[in-house]
Parts: sequence; C-alpha cells; structure tokens
Amino acid sequence: MDAAYCYLEGNADAVEFCPHEPYENLLAASTYTLQEGDRPSRSGSVYLFDVGDEEDVGLNLLRKIDTAGVFDIRWSRSGDGSRNVALAQADAGGCLRVYEIHKTEVEGYYLREVSGEKISSSMCLCLDWNPSSTSIVVGLSDGSASVVSFTDSNLETVQEWKGHDFEVWTASFDLNNPNLVYTGSDDCKFSCWDIRENPADSSVFENSKVHTMGVCCISPNPSDPYSIFTGSYDETLRVWDTRSVSRPVNVTSLSLGGGVWRIKHHPSLSGVVLAACMHNGFAVVKVSDEKGEVLESYNKHHSLAYGADWYRGKLQKQSVVATCSFYDRLLRLWMPKTRFEL
Repeated sequence: MDAAYCYLEGNADAVEFCPHEPYENLLAASTYTLQEGDRPSRSGSVYLFDVGDEEDVGLNLLRKIDTAGVFDIRWSRSGDGSRNVALAQADAGGCLRVYEIHKTEVEGYYLREVSGEKISSSMCLCLDWNPSSTSIVVGLSDGSASVVSFTDSNLETVQEWKGHDFEVWTASFDLNNPNLVYTGSDDCKFSCWDIRENPADSSVFENSKVHTMGVCCISPNPSDPYSIFTGSYDETLRVWDTRSVSRPVNVTSLSLGGGVWRIKHHPSLSGVVLAACMHNGFAVVKVSDEKGEVLESYNKHHSLAYGADWYRGKLQKQSVVATCSFYDRLLRLWMPKTRFEL
C-alpha cells in the first residue's frame, strides 16, 4: 500500500497536510539536525510538496526553506477566505515563524515568510493554533508556555507562564473554548490553563499521577468536545473525559509498544486516529465504547517514528497518510489496508 517515499536532507520530525481548499494537495515536512562539536548548531528545513490526486499520488518537491532546527509545524485552522492559509513553525532558536501560501503562474505554489519573532531564549518545542487562527500557543524547553497573538501578520506575546519543571513537548488549544490551553511535559504532568486570567496563578486542572513518563502529545477530539487523547513516553495512548474538570477521568488506555509522540484524528471518522509510536512505527487505532484497538501497524520506517498526518482531500476514495522518521530522514506516503467507510 506504499504510494511514494523520499529522503530529506535532515532528520525528519514533522509532516502536515494542508487542511484547506484548494490546497489539500500540499504537504509540509520539517527537519531538525544537531551539529555537535565545540560550537554546536541546530539547523533545519521546511519542505513543501505537491502530493497529486487520487489518480496519481506522489511526492513532488515544490520548495525547501532552510532555517533553524524545526521542532514542530502546524497549518492554521482558519481557511475560509477571510485570511491567507498559514503555516507556523516552532524552532530551536526560540523563534516562532509564520509562512503563507502563495502562487504564481511561473513559480507555482510556494511559502513566503510573513512574520517571525524570537519569543524566548529557550527552544520552541511545539505549537498549536486557536480555532480562529488569531493566536498560537508555544511550548518551551524551560517548562514555560507562551500564547502569541497573530494579527495583521504581526506576532506578539500576550501571555507567558512557567507551568512545568521540564520541557513542554505538547501544547494545544481547546477546540470549543479558545480560552483553555492544555500542556504536557517531561515532568509527567497533563495540565489545563485558563488564559483569561494569569495562568501562572493556578491551573484549571493538573494531573501528575496517570502518565508514568513524560507527556508527548495532547490531541483534542474534533468530534467530541469532552474527549482528549494524550500520548506519553510510557507507550500508552489515553483518552480523557474532561467533564470532571478538577480531576479528569481516564476512560480508555491502550499500550502501543512505543512512546506515543503524535496522535492525529481521522478527518471524517470519529474515534479513528493515526499514532506515531517512536520505537514501534506507526499505528491506526480505533477507540469506541471505552475500548481501544490497533487496526493495523506500519513498520517500514527504520528510525524514530515522529511525524504523521492524514490527507484531507474530499475526492480521496481511500485514506492516505504521510509519515516520517528521524535518523533515517525518510518521508513516506502510504494507504492503510483497513477499508473505512468514507
């Protein structure tokens, strides 16, 4: 079920399909490479690919942007024509950068940087857009999180607080209440913050007892406002019901045999997720009725499984995913064997 593959020029750590018309054929990928020595440096790149359509799926490289080492990239959630579709980048230089899609008859599609700000002396490890794409939350290597407004192509930090003892590997806005932000860290804490107040004063909730190792991923369920998926170095995917706000109820857990670094919800099927499992490849998982099961695994990468995402084109009759792995610098497009009713 493999469709295409290519090797990137750095260690591959993130892939993101554009979710907005008419750009669903565009795939962004990023790299992070540490050059060790007396003067260590962290370099990276952002790639833009055209993956074609259902008749001819492939990886056609459109552009490559060299930058600092990239930890995370994310397309904006808003794509209704009121603003240009944007791609945000969190990098090792402590910078947040935003690119927009542009197209010319001669050059075709390309990414143009419209804003870039150094928001911290620490490294920016992760990011997420709020539902209206007017703010970005960024997790930092010193245990802090920042909320940065994005208006008229300007980035401005509006909140910053230290909520964790170690690296914040994941941060996410609530999809239904943009005043709530979730964070997860190497300190094993899964926390929620209300950014209408000073988040440093107190959290909405904090759970430090369930994850036995660092929290790598927080992914709110787009089809259930009370459901949040988390992934951890402890190799377990968990599903939480947040209606018990002071103490979230862990309703489902499933061991995936590798640290759960990324969780991506299927664009149209509730409860179906794609998970990047670090030392155990990638898995397509179905969660329903408080039970989870692995529908299939994909183990054709030979390094840390980090980046994963679903293609969102409406004309696609079969699911297509992109995955990438770190040290072997490999990017793959493939089609799950599981047949879904799309």
